[in-house]
Amino acid sequence: MDYRGLGRTGMQVSPLCLGAMMFGAWGERDHDTSIKIIHRALDAGINFIDTADVYSLGESEEIVGKALVDGRRDDVIVATKFHGPMDVAADRSGGDPNRRGNSRRWIIREVENSLRRLQTDWIDLYQVHRPEPGTDVEETLSALTDLQRQGKIRAFGSSTFPAQEIVEAQWVAERRGLGRFVTEQPPYSILARGIEADVLPVAETYRMGVIPWSPLAGGWLTGRYRKGQDVPRSNRATRVPGRYDLANPGNQAKLEAVEELALLAEDAGLSLIHLALAFTLTHPAVTSPIIGPRTMEQLESQLGAADITLSDDILDRIDKIVPPGVTLNRDDAGYLPPALRDPLLRRRRTV
Repeated sequence: MDYRGLGRTGMQVSPLCLGAMMFGAWGERDHDTSIKIIHRALDAGINFIDTADVYSLGESEEIVGKALVDGRRDDVIVATKFHGPMDVAADRSGGDPNRRGNSRRWIIREVENSLRRLQTDWIDLYQVHRPEPGTDVEETLSALTDLQRQGKIRAFGSSTFPAQEIVEAQWVAERRGLGRFVTEQPPYSILARGIEADVLPVAETYRMGVIPWSPLAGGWLTGRYRKGQDVPRSNRATRVPGRYDLANPGNQAKLEAVEELALLAEDAGLSLIHLALAFTLTHPAVTSPIIGPRTMEQLESQLGAADITLSDDILDRIDKIVPPGVTLNRDDAGYLPPALRDPLLRRRRTV
């Protein structure tokens, strides 16, 4: 397998990253089955695993830790994330506001929890799962820099940050003499191309590694979601209904696009899955898209995508189906800035 540099970290990673979100209560509940999937991915040449503390409230990290405990840890680049609420109450309502977020207080505490669950002495890539407008990015970068100097993490990055916040973090790091984000983990697929307009060019400018999540658009590019069929029930559709509700016009647009893409894949002699993954790998800013299988069958269907090269003709046809820079459903963008969530931030007050 051809490995790629992870930004300027010096670490070399496989062109596909194994995402562990579906291991645990959110997906495959049997730990032994999940571990077999992880081992199969490693045997196939994948050396990069991404998880997060919030995935099944730590259970995903525990499964990854179990999978690597028998002599495999040194051969794997392990990435995890912090930010999300880590108490069950917060998943419903309320909860402890200090058991989440991007503050120094929480980062210093939560990294220890992740290290324990992963059964490791260090984390290769520690990522901020989402921006937090109420926390100064200097606070976050300072805490992460200290952890890096202590040897608890090797590098750190951001996830689903808008382009302007990526730039701000780079400037703050330079002005304050702090470590910087060396990677960005954004949503990116044929159906969600918004980051092509700004995030990906910014990442290239700063020579950041890019690890796209949801390259199969949350299952839309696997063939499970087709016109004339009911939307399959899943935990993911329950957690983020806006991405799957067919009453959403954006999802109707996705259905139309999937039909055209399925025909294109057939003409090219490819599976829709391989077409979708090869598309993300084509962009020069992308390092390693994250595949997130729940079953061994799903993993096998995704392996091999890194060996596919799409012709200019195929890429041009994709551009006609979903134009560059277009995300068909805004719910697939992963993060909505406060100015778009709160109408009071967009309306001049007269009082």
